[in-house]
Amino acid sequence: MTSRRRATTTLWRPTGPEELELVRASGWRAWPPRLPEQPIFYPVLNEDYAIRIARDWNVPHSGVGYVTRFEVDSDFLARYPVRQAGGETILELWVPAEELEEFNAHIVGAIEVVREFR
Repeated sequence: MTSRRRATTTLWRPTGPEELELVRASGWRAWPPRLPEQPIFYPVLNEDYAIRIARDWNVPHSGVGYVTRFEVDSDFLARYPVRQAGGETILELWVPAEELEEFNAHIVGAIEVVREFR
């Protein structure tokens, strides 16, 4: 008997140390709830864009920036249109804060740190 594997989409998220600690506390399985001033969760669609944010924004703001990579069920992601937030490769998804718990339930595997900038 063969099991059918779900199709997944790779997403990246630039993050600072506080958010990363909350991800670690989840067992590397979930993003923390948004703060009141954060109505949207923004995962990005390419590593280069995540690197630029981690290096150019998180480092000056927090002293360190991380790039994380994770997989999400592609069928579930279809509900979120890809948003172009600048140039051709500045692509992100806008997940409303109230949907983040459901979004987390569709993460396949672990969230992993793939780069660190100081």
